[in-house]
Amino acid sequence: MKTPSARAPQRFALGLAVLLCGAGATADENITARFRPDPSNPMVNKFENTTPISSICAAHIPARCKALGIFSLRDTTLRIASVAPIIANHEEERQGFMVKVPSAWRDLVVTHATTQETEIVQVRIAGIGGYWSVPRPPGVSAWGQPGIAWSTQWRYAPSPCQSTNHLAAGTASASYFWLTPEGAGPCSRKPSQDLLRMNVNTMEYAYELRTPNPLGMSSGQYTGSITYTMGPGGDYDFGDVMMPSKNALTFNFTLSVEHDLKVEVPPGGNRIELVPQGGWQAWLNQGRKPARLFRDQTFNISASSRFKMQLGCERTMGDTCALRNATDGHAVPVDVSVSLPHGLSGMDGAPVNRQPLLLSGAGTESFQPGFYVNRRPGTLHFEVKKDYAEQMLERGGSTYSGQVTVVWDSEL
Repeated sequence: MKTPSARAPQRFALGLAVLLCGAGATADENITARFRPDPSNPMVNKFENTTPISSICAAHIPARCKALGIFSLRDTTLRIASVAPIIANHEEERQGFMVKVPSAWRDLVVTHATTQETEIVQVRIAGIGGYWSVPRPPGVSAWGQPGIAWSTQWRYAPSPCQSTNHLAAGTASASYFWLTPEGAGPCSRKPSQDLLRMNVNTMEYAYELRTPNPLGMSSGQYTGSITYTMGPGGDYDFGDVMMPSKNALTFNFTLSVEHDLKVEVPPGGNRIELVPQGGWQAWLNQGRKPARLFRDQTFNISASSRFKMQLGCERTMGDTCALRNATDGHAVPVDVSVSLPHGLSGMDGAPVNRQPLLLSGAGTESFQPGFYVNRRPGTLHFEVKKDYAEQMLERGGSTYSGQVTVVWDSEL
């Protein structure tokens, strides 16, 4: 009997791109993330943000940003300038310095470039800051209030924003950063002295992402878009006095996934000899007919993506392969099935135990990893059932052979 041949180990790559586009005068940012299965952490199946980090998370609070799962960027092209004086202790917060950002989660659809499959990515703005300047006099001291130092006003965030304790300042300018909890409304500060003007020359912000489960996604690239508006009443709202130089903020995301699908058959595992339980001695010594002829062949599999299995035959019989007697051409069917390790399930979510491999492909159209399976053992089962085994034995001394091909394929 000739062994089944396993297809050469295969590795597959998947990319996901989320493109966020605006119209008119826009600000643009590029964000990249990657999923690559980690053999040392097979239960961690998340995208890794590979965007170069700038601003607050890079220089001031990296540990806190990591704990919060947020990332920060700096936009040096955006300018926010006052169009009227900021009056001391104004009653309406929209008449002075105010920031309101899209801190609630928003969905965007991403589409596979080839298959047109879609997934959902969620994004929210988790913090806001910048570098501002005011005329001197009065300079930064204008932000002080009775019993409250001007620096306290900016180092510690007004509700509903939250503090990062970041403040870097001169006599007429300062850099600040506040966190914005999910669903937070506007945050504002008012001076105790009139300010003829105020400029924000750099905007800094933090964002948070929720990405799809990469284990259930196809190889390839996914693209999509979302745009935030800027200005009074927009997604980014700086009040009625502070006006941004652009009317939209566009994020360009590229998320790539490098899946792993690899099958290793041990040396000699491509030659299968079917024998009775316990070998041939019982039949040779006692004439006891074997209940079946079989062989179990183990293999190691690594998988982080969906895959299917297919059967190919040198000779066929029904929906499976056949072994043929070279002497008189008599043929019998050989049943092939597969058992997969924990972590890989069938279409119904159940463990895979002796799932038949058929020429039609029925039942093996899709196997799904629940986590990254790294070099875990599975088994191919080959069997000639009793009735056909008896037919073979009636032709004593004959040799039956045939070639069986088993394919593991990530292209569903």
